[in-house]
Amino acid sequence: MAKRTFSSLEAFLIFLLVMMTAITVALLTLLFVTSGTIENHKDSGNHWVSTTQGPTTTQSSPTTQTPTTQTPDLPPSQNFSGYYIGVGRADCTGQVSDINLMGYGKNGQNAQGLLTRLFSRAFILADPDGSNRMAFVSVELCMISQRLRLEVLKRLQSKYGSLYRRDNVILSATHTHSGPAGFFQYTLYILASEGFSNRTFQYIVSGIVKVGEKRPTTTVYCSHGCFSFTCLSSFPMLPEAHLYSSDTDKEMVVLKLVDLNGEDLGLISWFAVHPVSMNNSNHLVNSDNMGYAAYLFEQEKNRGYLPGQGPFVAGFASSNLGDVSPNILGPHCVNTGESCDNDKSTCPSGGPSMCMASGPGQDMFESTHIIGRVIYQKAKELHASASQEVTGPVLTAHQWVNMTDVSVQLNATHTVKTCKAALGYSFAAGTIDGVSGLNITQGTTEGNLFWDTLRDQLLGKPSEEIIECQKPKPILIHTGELTKPHPWQPDIVDIQIVTLGSLAIAAIPGEFTTMSGRRLREAVKKEFALYGMKDMTVVIAGLSNVYTHYITTYEEYQAQRYEAASTIYGPHTLSAYIQLFRALAKAIATDTVANMSSGPEPPFFKNLIGSLIPNIADRAPIGKQFGDVLQPAKPEYRVGEVVEVVFVGANPKNSAENQTHQTFLTVEKYEDSVANWQIMHNDASWETRFYWHKGVLGLSNATIHWHIPDTALPGVYRIRYFGHNRKQELLKPAVILAFEGISSPFEIVTT
Repeated sequence: MAKRTFSSLEAFLIFLLVMMTAITVALLTLLFVTSGTIENHKDSGNHWVSTTQGPTTTQSSPTTQTPTTQTPDLPPSQNFSGYYIGVGRADCTGQVSDINLMGYGKNGQNAQGLLTRLFSRAFILADPDGSNRMAFVSVELCMISQRLRLEVLKRLQSKYGSLYRRDNVILSATHTHSGPAGFFQYTLYILASEGFSNRTFQYIVSGIVKVGEKRPTTTVYCSHGCFSFTCLSSFPMLPEAHLYSSDTDKEMVVLKLVDLNGEDLGLISWFAVHPVSMNNSNHLVNSDNMGYAAYLFEQEKNRGYLPGQGPFVAGFASSNLGDVSPNILGPHCVNTGESCDNDKSTCPSGGPSMCMASGPGQDMFESTHIIGRVIYQKAKELHASASQEVTGPVLTAHQWVNMTDVSVQLNATHTVKTCKAALGYSFAAGTIDGVSGLNITQGTTEGNLFWDTLRDQLLGKPSEEIIECQKPKPILIHTGELTKPHPWQPDIVDIQIVTLGSLAIAAIPGEFTTMSGRRLREAVKKEFALYGMKDMTVVIAGLSNVYTHYITTYEEYQAQRYEAASTIYGPHTLSAYIQLFRALAKAIATDTVANMSSGPEPPFFKNLIGSLIPNIADRAPIGKQFGDVLQPAKPEYRVGEVVEVVFVGANPKNSAENQTHQTFLTVEKYEDSVANWQIMHNDASWETRFYWHKGVLGLSNATIHWHIPDTALPGVYRIRYFGHNRKQELLKPAVILAFEGISSPFEIVTT
C-alpha cells in the first residue's frame, strides 16, 4: 500500500531549525518586506461563456454555488429552470525559478524550469433572477493560503462590489506538489518557502481574479462512477471499516455544464487522489496527474486551440485525498527491493529513508501520464453518460471559526475541546511518497531527548496545556504557541457550504483522510435530511480557502502516523469540523444563515519575511546576446525523438514581473499554404520542457526540449525562446527587458 504525501515540509523545517538556530530568530525580525497590493497582471487567456451543467460522476450532485452569510429569498426548487453560468481559465504559474516547490518541503527542491503552466479555472453559477450566485475556483497550486484568499476577495470587492464575497466564493487547490511556494503569511509556511515572494503572490492573485459575465440560462447535469487508488495502512483499525468495500473513496463526481443548444461548456470533477506522481526529485513547475487529466480533456474539447486556450474549461478538483496515493506499486526498500508496507514504513537496512513508493511508469513523467489518463478517461465516461439534471436554488453559508478553541459535544455527558496547533514527531518522518531523510519513523508516540532539547533551546518549551491536549501526539513543534514574527499556523479558519439544488459542496480547509471525509459527508447529509432537504449529494472540495494540514479520525490519531501527527488541532479535530459543518447545513435547510455569526475575522499581516534569494542583473557571455543559440537542433528528427536546443538565457523569474510574452517557448511549423510559421505547441504543452541552468554572476542557459509526439506531421519546424533579462545600471532602478531567440529550422521525417 502506498501512503499519501505532503510530508517533506517537515524535513526542511527540521533542517532549518538545526542549521539556523539562534540566527532564525534574528532573521525573523530583520528580514521584513512590505507586501502591498500592486497593479493586477494582464489577464492570460480567460474565456467566459454561457454554460449549462451536465451529468456528474460519483454521486448525484447538482453542483456549484456559493457560501453565504445571507441567503436571499429564492424560488422553490420545483419551479427552478436553468442557471446563468460563466466559465473561465487563467494563468497563475508565478515564478519558475529561484523559489521552492511547495508540497514535499524538501530542502533544495527549488524550481528550475517549467513542464506545464498552472491555471486557475473558475465556474460561476447564478439563479435565473440573479438573486444569488456562487464561484468555484479550482487552482493548480499545492494549497490555498489565507493571505491569497483574503487578497482575492479584496480585489473582487473592489471590482464587483458585493457580487462576490467570502460566503459565495470557494478557492480550492488541486494539491500539485510541483507548484511554486512563497504566497503564505504564517511563519511555518514562509520558512518552508524560504521567504515570501510578492512577485509570485501577485501573479497568482491576478490569475485567480477572473470573473465571467452572466449568460443565458443553461442546464447542469450530474454523474458519478467508481475507480480507486492506494490507501493508508491505519484504515483496518477503524470501527466502520467493514461497511466499505474499499479503503479509499472510489467515487468520482462530475458536474457537466451545457448551453441551451446542447454545446459543452465545461465540467468540474471531484476525486480523491494525491497529485504526487511527480516525486521530490522534480524541479520543473507542473500540475501533476490532475493537471494532465484537465489538459487531456480540454485538448479534446478545444480542438484547434493551443493548451490553456479555448472555450471549454475542465476543472479537476481535489477532495478527501489525505491518505490516497497514486503510487500504486506501493512502498519498497530502494536498496533491497523488498516491501516496506508496515506500520513504521521503514526498511531493515537504511531505515525509513529507504522506504519509498513508486507509480506505474518507468519514471515520474510516465507515471503522471498513466495516472492522469486514467482520471481523464473516467471523467470522460461520466461526462458522456451524465443525464441527471441539476435543479434548485443556489444557497450558501460561511463562518470564520477559531479552531484552537472549539467545544465539541460528543454525547449527552461528554464535552471535549480542540487544541492550539502543534505538529508531532511523525510529521518529520514524511511519507512513502516523500521521505524526509531523518531517522524518525511514522507511528512515533514518544518524544526524543535530542529533538526535545533542540526544540526547547530554539523555540521554548511547549506548555503543559498543549502537551496534555494533543496526547498521544508527542509534540515536535508547538506552532500554536509560536508568534514571532507572526503566528506560525492559523487559528482562524474558514468553514463553508454551497448548495446547488441537491448538490452540497463542503469547502474543507485541509486534507481529510478517506474515512474523515466519509464521516463528514454522512453527517452533513443526515443534517440536511433532518431539516427537510432529502437525498442531498455531499461533495468535499479539499484544500479550500486556508491550509490547516491534515484531518484524521480519532482512531487514526491514536496511531500517530504522518497524517495524524499533522492533524494540528488535536485528536478531536474531525469531531469539531463535523459539528461546525452540521450547523452550516442546518442553517441552509432552515433558512437561518442570516442569523449566524460571521465569526472572528482572520488577520492579514502587512510585513513578511522576504525571499533570501536576491535579484541580480542578468549577463550574456562576451560576444553573445540574450537568446543566441548555443547548441542548435539537429537537421533531422523522427517521431518519438527529442529535439534539444540551448540558448543564452536569463532568469525566468523576470517573466513573472514583465509579462510581455505569455510563454517561454513555441514549437512552430512552416506551412507552405500560407508561407508562414504556425505555432503547434507552447509551454503549456506536456510535450515540451523548459529547463533553466543557473550559472555564476548572472550568467545562465535555457534548454528547450520537444518530445515529438505521434501526431506530429512531417515538415519543417523551429523552436523559439522568449525571455526577460534584468538590467541594472549604477544608481538607476532595474529594468526588465524582453528578448527572444530562434533555432535553426529542422525537419521531421517519416521513418
